[in-house]
Order: sequence, then C-alpha cells, then structure tokens
Amino acid sequence: MSDVIPVTTPDFQQTVLPAPSQSAEAVEAELTARHRAFLAAATSDNTRRAYRAAIRHFLLWGGVLPADETVVIRYLLAYADSLNARTLSLRMTALSQWHRHQGFPDAASTPTVRKTLTGIARLHGKPKQKAKALSLEGLERIVTYLDSLTTLTARRDSALLQLGFFGGYRRSELVSLQVDDLAWEPEGLVITLARSKTDQLGEGIIKAIPFGEERCCPVSALRNWLTQAGITTGALFRPISKWQALGTGALHAGSVNTILAQCATGAGLAAVSGLSSHSLRRGMATSAHRAGADFQDIKRQGGWRHDGTVQGYIEEAGRFEGNAAGALLRKKR
Repeated sequence: MSDVIPVTTPDFQQTVLPAPSQSAEAVEAELTARHRAFLAAATSDNTRRAYRAAIRHFLLWGGVLPADETVVIRYLLAYADSLNARTLSLRMTALSQWHRHQGFPDAASTPTVRKTLTGIARLHGKPKQKAKALSLEGLERIVTYLDSLTTLTARRDSALLQLGFFGGYRRSELVSLQVDDLAWEPEGLVITLARSKTDQLGEGIIKAIPFGEERCCPVSALRNWLTQAGITTGALFRPISKWQALGTGALHAGSVNTILAQCATGAGLAAVSGLSSHSLRRGMATSAHRAGADFQDIKRQGGWRHDGTVQGYIEEAGRFEGNAAGALLRKKR
C-alpha cells in the first residue's frame, strides 16, 4: 500500500506526506514542553516575578517547601511588625499557588492562616501609598523646561512623558511601543498596543492621540523625537548614553520613574518624591475630569477595566467640588 494519501476538496487536490516517525518518548516530551509553555503564559510576567520573589523571601527566612501551617504562621509572626499586611497577603498567595501546583496540601490558606493575616491587617494595617497625580499644569512646566534644552535626551523625554500622560499608558506599555504600532492620521495619531496588563490575550488596545493646540502636543513631540533620533523601525523609546549615543533596544520600564523625577526636578515642581510613572495615568484621569471629559472616555483612554478605579480618580479630582464643608464655608462668606 502506498504511503501517499491523496486529499481532495471541491476546489483543489493536494498531496499530504506522512510526518516523520517519532518515538513515544519524544512525542511525550514535546507535549509536556508545550503544556508547560501554556501554563507559563497563563500568568503575567509581573505576577510570576512577584511570586518568585515571595518564595525566595520565604526560603531565605528559613522556610522549607513544602511547608506546614505552623511554619507559615511563624513566618507571618516574624514579619507582622515590619512588612505591610498587603505584602504578607501577596506572600501567602505565592506560597498557596506553589503548593497547589506542586500537588501538596495548601498550608498557606488554611482558616488559621487567613485569620492570622486578617488580625495583622487590623492591628498593623497602613493606608496604601498612592502616586501623586501629575497635573496638566505640571506637565506643561516640564515640557517648557525640556523645550529649552537642545539635547536628544530632552526630545525623547518630552515625547515619552507627553505620550504617557495623554495616552494614559502604563510604563510597561510605553516602553513596549514599536514604530509599527503607529498610524499617522490628519487628526493626530492612532496607536495599537499589541498587549497590556488588561489585554493578556493580545486582542489589541487602540488609542487615539489628537494634535495639541497649546503648550503640549504629544503627536508633534513624538514625530520630532523620531526624526531627530532617526528611528524608522523598532522600539520608540530607547536608552541614550551621556554622550548622546542612541541605543538599539527598548528603554527599561523602570527608567520612566527616573526620567519623570529628573524632569520634574529640572522644571522646579514641588513634591517630586511623590511622583512615579503612575502619576501620568492618574494625572490624565484627574485633569480630564476637571476639563469636563466624559467618564467612559476617561476609562477608555486609560484602558481601565473597572469603573471603581476611574471613579476613585474622579473623586480625587473633585475633593473640593460638591464638598459639604465647602458649601457651608462659602455660604458663610
């Protein structure tokens, strides 16, 4: 009998050759490798790094894996006074995931462990530290400061911070942008983000950035940066040496914090220590609300999944609006 199998469809006929024979062990190894790859892809890189750091911390303390409930509780007691309850909760989640995936009894989520963690949170809980929102006025001062400089670094930083602010991008999203993600339109710029924290399946997030009419114009700033840097393909934002030599790879996500702090200091902004890359996203939301932007428009531009997150930013922006004490004080005056 021939090994060639003819396959016929209504439109065409083709010949399918048999695949090379493989041993059962090789097939099993390939399937196992693919399965591990899919399991790894189910968890984001940031989450995986956080879990690994948590497991490493537990082991360095003196813990062993698999762990029992007594050891886990002692670990919590050892750090109850020095670590935030949210940090300890993350550590317990990491330990719990390790035990479950390895097929061991989950010693990190027993009722006693959960109740201990709740008690620590009640006795030692602290308000979550939030990044200070960068106001539109603050961004304009930074842009003015950068416009006064003639370096290639200043052109990059201006484009980076403006795009991060008006696009509502996370720092990981900013540094992942590629030239191929851009579409120049008469009204401005359309950017297709291939993947993000809220789009792990890679369906793509599209954001439009219009031309600016006043001090800030992220579209013009980005075009100016790309032209002066000679970038026509690859990563948008790249490292620059102190001799103004342009790198070939993408800027590290952690550099966005440093760039914002340096530019804010140069522009003479106050409370620079409270700024981080998240200040750009918060600043876009609060400033857009003050300018009268619609709730859904703010949510869409920032790529937020939950209304509650956006509502929190809006409430922050309107602390002195609709304020009961303010109504009384204004009436008295």
